[in-house]
Amino acid sequence: MLIEPLFANAARHPREMAIIDDRGRYTYEQLAAMAGGFGTYIASQTRRPRVGLMLPSGAGFVAAFYGALLAGKVVVPINFLLGEHEIAHCIQDSGIDTVLTVPQLGARLAKTPLNVRDITTISPSLPAADPSSVHCAADDVAVLIYTSGSSGLPKGVLLTYNNLQSDVDASIEAIDFQSRHKFLGIIPLFHVFGLTAMMLAPIQLGATVVYMARFSPAGVLDAIREHSISLVGGVPSMYAALLRLKSASPEDFKMIHALISGGEPLGANLREAFLARFGVPLLEAYGMTETSLAISLNTPQTNRPGSVGKPIPGMQIKVVDDAGVALPTEETGEIWVRGPMVMKGYHNLPTETAASVTSDGYFKTGDLGRLDSDGFLYITGRKKDLIIVAGEKIAPREIEELLMSHPAVAEAAVIGKKDQTRGEAVVAFVIARESQSPSVEELREFCRQQGLPNWKVPREIHIVPDLPRSPTGKVLKRLLPTDAFD
Repeated sequence: MLIEPLFANAARHPREMAIIDDRGRYTYEQLAAMAGGFGTYIASQTRRPRVGLMLPSGAGFVAAFYGALLAGKVVVPINFLLGEHEIAHCIQDSGIDTVLTVPQLGARLAKTPLNVRDITTISPSLPAADPSSVHCAADDVAVLIYTSGSSGLPKGVLLTYNNLQSDVDASIEAIDFQSRHKFLGIIPLFHVFGLTAMMLAPIQLGATVVYMARFSPAGVLDAIREHSISLVGGVPSMYAALLRLKSASPEDFKMIHALISGGEPLGANLREAFLARFGVPLLEAYGMTETSLAISLNTPQTNRPGSVGKPIPGMQIKVVDDAGVALPTEETGEIWVRGPMVMKGYHNLPTETAASVTSDGYFKTGDLGRLDSDGFLYITGRKKDLIIVAGEKIAPREIEELLMSHPAVAEAAVIGKKDQTRGEAVVAFVIARESQSPSVEELREFCRQQGLPNWKVPREIHIVPDLPRSPTGKVLKRLLPTDAFD
């Protein structure tokens, strides 16, 4: 489970290419040997049950990940793009005393009491750990992965071997991943999207993964061309950057099996413009760290634009009202999910775990949405983001999508601001398209012309150069200034 596929592929197809990264090329035989050596090394470095990985995407991360599992350790991927306070919290909360890293990242840990080990100095001749000696139960924790902290300090999510294996198996079945596919890993491997979809899945298949330690649209296009990439996973902002490349053409995407979009909502403008220009659909997916990644997917076979697809095999979804009662199709409520992919719980947070998982095993996602009669899921917003104006509830996403349909608007984020007379007021932050300068009144009038009721029309609209984001590009609404413009 999780570990075995790497060594099985190394035995069956030792010369097949496993990984291409910024440092070189690695066959399955070489990758398995590296992982075995790391397993021996990690076991000698710490007696703690968990070990940290603070590494860029590439063969080093993959080998260290599998090596840690071989050593019987729980892997703690550290998001090196977080701030010092958040990283310190992850280290302290996880209880690790050893971190594997590289010099350019290890400098950030210089003032900590950690045992910081540079993987570039580890001897390649170490005796390899024996995969057959590893005995793990399905319910044993494999990974302690921290959320991006979009609503406060990162929370540690405990993912078991069975959680991750179930999500990998279901995703492969749903989207028809094949060993012949070539994956392009542009989402960092410290993120569950990268870890599950762009590491565990291709390694299980015996496929080739091309990793980019740092995203650049020109670099992505070059990689697609050079390696005949067929599978890409990215966030919408990455696809938007590709769309802006003047040198890109439909010919570049002729080998594509699937372009998967996740991490944040995929705007209709981007979805339609990408398809019109390149002839390839962006397949919107929905997932969370707490569900080992995928909850639902659009696939090349079943794609309904505007939805986030159908549940992956083994995942149950229901939409409920405020009392937790299941709603009929087409009615909007909170999305609850249940399946073998759902986390074991939050690390060191028993109260939060109990509040987020029902007695019959449903995880409360906090997202609002609806299911149509064919089983496709639509996300309409976050429950906690609802804006209440004079007792009326407003989903910010509705207003964001409307604003982004304006030809001069590239992106929009909408939040509620405390108001003494009506409870809250609607406030919008807008990024203008290149060479465009929409006025505030023009955008408000546009909202009215599109049929938005007056109480939903943003009271304030601020044109900004950018929005605060997580390392994967998700807008962090909690960092939007609610009082900076008073």
